[in-house]
Amino acid sequence: MKIRWNTLAPLGVWLVFFLLPVPAGLTPHQWHYFAVFAAVIAGLVLESMPVGAVGLIGLTVAGVAGYVEADPNKSLRWALSGFSESTVWLIVGAFVFAIGYRKSGLGRRIALLLVRGLGRRTLGLGYAITLADLLLAPATPSNTARAGGTIFPIISNIPKIYGSEPGPTAGRIGTYVMWTGFATTAVSSSLFLTALAPNAAALSIARKTVGLEVSWSQWFIGFAPLGLLLVLLVPLLSYLVCRPEIKESPEITAWAAGELREMGPPSRNEWVMLALVLLAMFLWITGSNPNITLPWLGSNYINPTMVVLVVISLLLVTGVVEFKEIIAEKAAWEVFFYFTSLLTLASGLNDIGFIKWVATEFARPLASVSPLLATVLLATLFFWIHYFFSSITSHTAAVLPVVLAVGTGISGVPVPVLTMLCLYSLGLMGVISPYATGPAPMYFGSGYIGKADFWKFGLIFGVLYFAGLIAIVLPWLQLIR
Repeated sequence: MKIRWNTLAPLGVWLVFFLLPVPAGLTPHQWHYFAVFAAVIAGLVLESMPVGAVGLIGLTVAGVAGYVEADPNKSLRWALSGFSESTVWLIVGAFVFAIGYRKSGLGRRIALLLVRGLGRRTLGLGYAITLADLLLAPATPSNTARAGGTIFPIISNIPKIYGSEPGPTAGRIGTYVMWTGFATTAVSSSLFLTALAPNAAALSIARKTVGLEVSWSQWFIGFAPLGLLLVLLVPLLSYLVCRPEIKESPEITAWAAGELREMGPPSRNEWVMLALVLLAMFLWITGSNPNITLPWLGSNYINPTMVVLVVISLLLVTGVVEFKEIIAEKAAWEVFFYFTSLLTLASGLNDIGFIKWVATEFARPLASVSPLLATVLLATLFFWIHYFFSSITSHTAAVLPVVLAVGTGISGVPVPVLTMLCLYSLGLMGVISPYATGPAPMYFGSGYIGKADFWKFGLIFGVLYFAGLIAIVLPWLQLIR
């Protein structure tokens, strides 16, 4: 078997870091663990082998070496811990939802309705996707549930209508449709306090750390100048970056209308699927709102992942989806292994103290710079260090207290402004990598966005989003505070 250069490249990355002198403040174990993490990221970027295999190999190496837990039994438990993470199962559940949309025909019907109404121009479809996410965002605290359980299964049907499939024909329109959906979710997650679960957790940390109180409306007003601008620009920016081959197709709207007539009235399975999707949305909205009591649940809270398990069970009971179809959904299980591995590896960086060391080392020289520059640099650290995380929640818990503590210790730094810049980063930073936020693995695993393209698009949009945060939100917060 011929071994390709990109298969060996991650090994080279690991060897380089492993042989470099251990930086001051780190132990050999911490540095060597980072070498494994860097090799895994290189393997993902260079597509050395299937993404699930890359993550699993890296996780195995770290577990056998005992970098996080020295005891072999504890190391094994650590290596397997990600398989019980609720976000991972929420992602798998979203793929099952997609099976239901696809098999029942509901996804195709909704896609045809969108195409009939806005499909004359590709850009129009982009704005339809953005509007759909924007309408759901304020009341759906889980962006994985919103983007993965509702938006993704629907829009994944649109490219096929235009003859665009994963692989060689993805660039016809599929890449654009999928990237627009993903990039939009990052914006809406920052625009509304209630559009991303870690927003509330981060605000709680800020309240305890620096005494900052922010209402729902204050959150929205503070980000609105950038958020609303991005809502208008994301479909256009995605259009320019993804460069879909199909720009407009006037005949496709007439064809879609004909297909809808041929489909006839909704079938029994379509109505069942629609009812279950509405049930999921109702539970996502009400079941995670502490101000709404649902006595028939036995409490006023139901985990978003439990909602998915309930709906999957009902899909199986009603026969809309068969269990063999779930087992056969290759993309779901590849993402399952990939994201589980990355989630565990990234969490390990925080568990061993590597993230705290990076934050401390970066912040040390800031005492001698101007307050404004210190604010920008701390916000920069908070945003871009997310490459080391596959969970926004763990990023928030690990890095936000460090950044706020450093900012508080620098004379003249506007701590409330710095805090809000960090909080508004949480949704936006989800765009930068295929593992940066819950919906990312689904769009990454769809096959419509090439692996190298995903990293490239993520960097481009990450830079644009962060530039907007500094150029627009920073002066706006200084003006209104």
